[in-house]
Amino acid sequence: MKYVILIGDGMADYPIPEYGGRTALQIACTPNLDFITGEGICGLVRTIPPDMDAGSDIATLSILGYDPARYYTGRGPLEAIGMNIPLDDTDIAFRCNLITESGGKIVDYSGGHISDADAKELIESLNLAFKSWGVRFYPGVSYRNIMVLKAGEDVKGGAPPHEIIGEDVGAKLPESRLLRDIILRSRQILDHHIANERRAAQNKNKANMVWLWSGGRKPVMPEFKDVYGVTGAMISGVYLVKGVARCVGMDVIDVPGATGYIDTNYEGKAEYALRSLEQRDLVLVHVEAPDEAAHSGDIEQKVKAIENFDRLVVGKILRGLESEYADYKVLALPDHYTPTALKVHTREPVPFGIYDSRSRSHSGATFDEISASKSPLRLNSYRKDLMRYLFQ
Repeated sequence: MKYVILIGDGMADYPIPEYGGRTALQIACTPNLDFITGEGICGLVRTIPPDMDAGSDIATLSILGYDPARYYTGRGPLEAIGMNIPLDDTDIAFRCNLITESGGKIVDYSGGHISDADAKELIESLNLAFKSWGVRFYPGVSYRNIMVLKAGEDVKGGAPPHEIIGEDVGAKLPESRLLRDIILRSRQILDHHIANERRAAQNKNKANMVWLWSGGRKPVMPEFKDVYGVTGAMISGVYLVKGVARCVGMDVIDVPGATGYIDTNYEGKAEYALRSLEQRDLVLVHVEAPDEAAHSGDIEQKVKAIENFDRLVVGKILRGLESEYADYKVLALPDHYTPTALKVHTREPVPFGIYDSRSRSHSGATFDEISASKSPLRLNSYRKDLMRYLFQ
């Protein structure tokens, strides 16, 4: 038996009045996702435990059946592990966004989606400036970077910057004096950096400050194969998701051109996923693009990202499985809601579908929030409900 888990990050949405009260999943043309629910089962699954933030880190752990209340230590350490940054047991790793501050307010959580090359320049300048502070900065992808505090105090950092756009910096700074000083000092260091001057000349937002958030120590978790008895691999363009995979002992497969944005290599992810199944029992494919579009409030881009996911990833994988294997199961779902009207994650239960090649239901259900809500099936993934359904 082969298993595939397909996560379209942030696909779930609220009804959009301008589109006749339809959600992004209902607007999008998704024949392959509809096949999974129409010929399989569908329902709603709660991926975010009560009193926890609605993030992809918590949701991905939950989907795999690892209770975040027990295993989650922060986004920072997961991303650091995804980037292969060495962490000692006493280190605190923080997510370090390169943001834009103007007039004392956070105006852009991504520094105008700064390029990798410009971001690396800024990170290098920060390492020089903070050389004696007991911290080190590591370049990631675009605005997504990491700061490691050696033998640090157990502090978490500030609020997620994408959730506090327009807020006063001073009111949202973390409680730790050290972290506050680093954030405020970074504004002076980065403001007149040459990379920012180039961006200003191109009428782009400057990445003129860092924002430190979701810090923690490296987590310890049982391996996926020991819990479920299957070998697995993870494909994603996002270090956070790769970090989850490494923490649970799944192989991480890097796909050329997997960016985590609308321009990601969709077909490459599907191709590498099918190839990985030659050696493993399960592969999880994560596509970030719908979430990025939703954070920008761009419904047209979100619909396009969902359609690309359906056609180039879901469709290609379904065809490949059908031609190579008699027995297989496919699980498809968003990890959480990212309503375009709000531009942030929310914690409602998300729609899911499971297709089993050995038995077809012919229900005709479509893959969307409304259709899933009509199903009596309600699961809590962090209690292993979802994985039990997949592996039964």
